Parts: sequence; C-alpha cells; structure tokens
Amino acid sequence: MMTFGQKMVFCRKEKKLSQADLGKLSGINGDIIGKYERDEMKPGIETAKKLADALEVTLDYLVADGELKTLDKKTMQRLEDINKLQAEDKNNIFYTLDNLIKAAKLKTI
Repeated sequence: MMTFGQKMVFCRKEKKLSQADLGKLSGINGDIIGKYERDEMKPGIETAKKLADALEVTLDYLVADGELKTLDKKTMQRLEDINKLQAEDKNNIFYTLDNLIKAAKLKTI
C-alpha cells in the first residue's frame, strides 16, 4: 500500500514536475513538499486539496488507503455528468461503453 508521500512522488514524476514546480502550482513551499513526500509531515485537508488539484488527481486518491489508479479530472467530470443522467440514458451509455471496452480488449489479444 502506497503512503500519501509515495503517491505524491508517483504523481509528480508522472507529470515530470520538480518539487519546486509542484510548489509553484500548489502555492506550497518546495521544502514542505519534500517533507510530505518523505512522509515526515502530513498536510491538512486544504493543503492536500491544493496538492491534488496541482497534480490533477482526486483528493480521494491521495488520501485513501487503496491502491486505486488515478483518474484525471476530465474522466471524473465525465463520470459525474453520466451520474446526473436518468437511469435509461445511463444504461445506454454503459451498454455502449461496455461493448467498446470489450472490442478494445479483443484487439490486444
């Protein structure tokens, strides 16, 4: 299970950001970023939210115990939009999506 700090490092490196870059994007001192990444300190909820926003991941991903893969903000927005639809429309979208996923998996075999 990855710690908060390990998840930060993973996301930061995936975006090819330095600690200073992440500090500028989040408004948090780069030295403090290092302490979070080394799990020497834990941020408060507002600071964690700033970090999640700067890394373009959900706050839940950074602070949760699970190993869930990050979802980018566009994917999260799409899921939220689908969730607001009526049941019949949701079912149609999921039916189509399931078939597209199945077809894509068959291409990789």
